[in-house]
Amino acid sequence: MEDPGLLILLFLFAAALLAGFIDAIAGGGGMLTIPAMLLAGIPPLQVLGTNKLQSLFGSGSASLAYARHGHVDLRSQWPMALTAAAGAALGALLATVVPGDALKAVLPFLLIGIAVYFGFKPDAGHLDRHRRLSTTAFALTFVPVIGFYDGVFGPGTGSFLMLGFIGLAGYGVLKATAHTKFLNFGSNVGAFAVFLAFGAVLWKVGLVMGAGQFVGAHLGSRFAMKQGVRVIKPLLVTVSVVLAIRLLADPAHPLRLWLGF
Repeated sequence: MEDPGLLILLFLFAAALLAGFIDAIAGGGGMLTIPAMLLAGIPPLQVLGTNKLQSLFGSGSASLAYARHGHVDLRSQWPMALTAAAGAALGALLATVVPGDALKAVLPFLLIGIAVYFGFKPDAGHLDRHRRLSTTAFALTFVPVIGFYDGVFGPGTGSFLMLGFIGLAGYGVLKATAHTKFLNFGSNVGAFAVFLAFGAVLWKVGLVMGAGQFVGAHLGSRFAMKQGVRVIKPLLVTVSVVLAIRLLADPAHPLRLWLGF
């Protein structure tokens, strides 16, 4: 594509800043950055690759902010982040050769399910609970599966990780949010490495958006730590529902094409 002009870069910076803020709290930043890049005329494969570059800044910034305030121990989470990276690398390899229509078809309903779970279970994630999976089992099963999804497509990854940390690992909402960001950083690294190898990364766009992501994620993580469950749960429900509606509203969504409307 042609080198983007200043106005397009400013538009993408603003989209990334807002996405970084939202993503640091509840996930779902991809629902802003991916459409923004498509509107800017960037081809789909380059959108996925460049999105991973700019997402590294957001997930990295949020991870550091949560770690500095004691909500996540980054050293102890490295093995789990590596399994997320491995899953994402495999997903990204698939994304370079196979369209993710099946994932796009089922994703809105999974997101609505997450919204219903957090919206109608008032005490969900307020406090740490008994874990349903051991740390090893969680790291070797759930984490790489979500990492794989992040490599193939991406939007909603944070919501799925949040659900896993709360429902399976027994974490409270704020602790789950903090750990989600670091695993998201791992999956971004894995997918980015693959897209980079395929030449699907636009560096200027990615670095400009990365700056926006970094600032937005820093502000979002500080806001989440101050407000806690009061803001994280409602935003998680809202982001999940809005993302599901946006996906279903797309005329090119596989379900609409299959049903003929």
